[in-house]
Amino acid sequence: MIRVGLVGFGMSGRVFHAPLLSSVEGLELAAVVERHSDLAAQRYPGITTHRSLEAMLADSSLGLFVVATPSGTHFQVARQILEAGRNVVVDKPTSVTSAEIAQLIELAAARNALLIPFHNRRWDSDFQTLYKLIRENPLGRLVHLESTFDRWRPVPKPGVWKEDPAQGGGLLLDIGTHLADQALALFGQPEAVNAEVARERDVHDREDSNDSFTLRLRYPAFSATLAANVLSSLARPRYHLRGARGNYWKWGLDPQEAALNQITCIDDAHWGLEPPANWGTLSVDVHGGMVTHPVAPIPGDYRLYYAGVRDALLGKSHVPVSALAAWRVARLLEWAAESSAQRREIICDWSDEAE
Repeated sequence: MIRVGLVGFGMSGRVFHAPLLSSVEGLELAAVVERHSDLAAQRYPGITTHRSLEAMLADSSLGLFVVATPSGTHFQVARQILEAGRNVVVDKPTSVTSAEIAQLIELAAARNALLIPFHNRRWDSDFQTLYKLIRENPLGRLVHLESTFDRWRPVPKPGVWKEDPAQGGGLLLDIGTHLADQALALFGQPEAVNAEVARERDVHDREDSNDSFTLRLRYPAFSATLAANVLSSLARPRYHLRGARGNYWKWGLDPQEAALNQITCIDDAHWGLEPPANWGTLSVDVHGGMVTHPVAPIPGDYRLYYAGVRDALLGKSHVPVSALAAWRVARLLEWAAESSAQRREIICDWSDEAE
């Protein structure tokens, strides 16, 4: 049994990490850092509450630490854990700059500890289905993927760190990390990026966080558009994949986040299943006629991420997401911000990637 310490019990710790850690065989949610409350102990009786990371690090029985603090603190918290030679999962983004992630990678190697990014949306139902579809290749030569994640949130929430750029807030680092990671996992590193990153809501503070982005990734014979905003009353397709023989369309979001918000442990035998009304649609040109049918999805399951973390800690497998993947995502988002500021395409030079 691997005892786990969770650093932070805000939305991320409460909705994602705690329920998942409590649902994976071989992992025990044993302790949490909450500086001013006991919410975790109320939801998980028997858990140890620490008021500081230093106190939690003093517990030698913990084999894994999970960082679920505001994004702007990830670097400092993860560095402190790694300096102690302890294994760590860090919620996305692993840090707010690629340079800081490179430092964490170097530190993890020096301390012989694991640094594992929490890129959980690789285990979304729709992404798993898209991944399988691309490899089966019913659409022939692929031309373009549009990946979007829209919401209707016209009014920023006051006092929320995700709305504060100084704390790592903003849609680009939040949803952008997910979409960029998925694109890199599917297609590898692009040759260039052209982007618009903007603030579209009715706000009056020039320091407000970005709330809209469009990234256009250029590959040798393919392109991808990654986009999100908070002013869409009707969302665009989550995925639209175009190929020489047809298209794949998928609307709606993976159901796991909404479900996790209501529970402390997964005990649903049908976890991660999407209803048929939300299935994607495949249209393929067969002998000059378009044949269209729904595609039964692969169930999503974020537990598989933490099962992979467990197996990596036990030396049974590689980590489910490499630290280098987090560095690549951060670097791509930095080029996207540069592209938006300069209003031009940025060539992606991957030669200096972290080791």
